[in-house]
Parts: sequence; structure tokens; C-alpha cells
Amino acid sequence: MRLLAAAVFTLGFSALCAAQNANWSYEGHTGPLVWGKLDPAYQACSHGHEQSPVDIRGARLNRALQPIEFHYIGGPVTLENTGRGIVARVDPGSSIVAGGVRYNLLRFEFHHPSEHAVKGRLTDMEVDLIHQSQDGRLAIVAVRLNEDRGAPSAVLAALWEHLPAAAGSSAKVEDMIDPGGFLPADRGYWTYAGSQLTPPCAEGVRWFVFENDISISREQLRAFTNLFRMNTRPLQDPHGRRIEANE
Repeated sequence: MRLLAAAVFTLGFSALCAAQNANWSYEGHTGPLVWGKLDPAYQACSHGHEQSPVDIRGARLNRALQPIEFHYIGGPVTLENTGRGIVARVDPGSSIVAGGVRYNLLRFEFHHPSEHAVKGRLTDMEVDLIHQSQDGRLAIVAVRLNEDRGAPSAVLAALWEHLPAAAGSSAKVEDMIDPGGFLPADRGYWTYAGSQLTPPCAEGVRWFVFENDISISREQLRAFTNLFRMNTRPLQDPHGRRIEANE
């Protein structure tokens, strides 16, 4: 009986690992249109009704929504080239408070073009700051970036010097990187219930998308697009979801 139980556990663990490692991409035979078919663990990608990203339009003003409190601190980050994009992993200590809940910053990642659209329009890039509460809930703050020839981003400049070019490689950035450098001066936002942007596309994510974008220089944009021609998911059906604005 013990041997049988051990065998079942081993098979279950192997299946879990297989699901976690199922190959997916942003294009071709393993692209977003078939993510839900690549593994049973990814079914939400095809059948979920609160998937992200979305086209933001028709947002309703909700004056009861409070400003997001940002408690970010500067520190070193590790940039990782996952083969699908650039992820920046941060040391513990930074957090936000939204809706009375504290969420700790785990990492931030970059996408070209933007994941979210506003009235059908995408921007050149998007940085998503991913947070998790003590009970495991996710909150993601999305900042859209647009090319501006005369206004390079200082925080991007510090990071882009260390962009790892090869898939699977990483680089430690010892500079004091403050994620607050990504935040626009006017912090009005839209919010909605959504999902993770990549498999397994798990739902139950609270999204906060800033209404105002920030600048990225042509050179900074080109440095990223030379590595990743496109790493965004197509816009998803809102299925009647409510999108609210705090101002």
C-alpha cells in the first residue's frame, strides 16, 4: 500500500512538473490561441471569463476608490531573460496598499507592445509590477510606456545597461533601482478583475492600470525590440466585466 501511495505521489508530482514546464510562446504552434490546449493546467487560458489583458473603454467613475499607497524602496534587482521577455526580481521590502490590503512587490516585467489597450489603442510598451498579499492574492500595477525622443527614462537607463541578451541568462544590477521611477505623476487608475497574462492564466488577479503613460526613448525601445519583437497576449473578451476609474 505504501509503495502504491508513493507511486501515486510520484506520478502526481511529475504531472505537476510537466504542467509547469509545458512549452508555450507568443507565436506559432504554441502561441496564445492554443495555450488552453497545451496542458490541462492551462484551461483557463481558453475557457476563463475574467482573462487579461483587456481593451479599457466605458470605465465607470467610482469615487469610493482610494489612491494606491506606494511604499517602494530602492535596491538591487536581478534581470532575467526568460526567452519570452525580461523579468526584474526584487529584494523584499517594497509594497503597495490597495483597497485596504497590503501587497508585497515580487517582480516587474516588460512587454512590447503594451498588453492593455485604451479605446483600442496600444502603447509602445508596458511594465507590470506584480504584487502578492499575505494570503496569496495577486495585484498587478500596469504602466504604459510611449516613445518620446526627448525624454529617456532614468530608471530604464539604469536597467538597460545590463539587459541580458541570451535566453536563460541573468544580470545583477547593483544600482539602487527604485520601482517608483515607473510611476506617472498623476496616479489616476482604472481597475478590474482579471488574470495572469501567461499560462496558466489563473484568474482572481486585481489589475490597476494607470490612466497616464510615461516616456521611453527611441533608443531604449529599440534595445528591447531587438531582443523581443513581440511578447504580448491578444486582448481578451471582457465578458461584461466592470471597469472602474478612481478619478
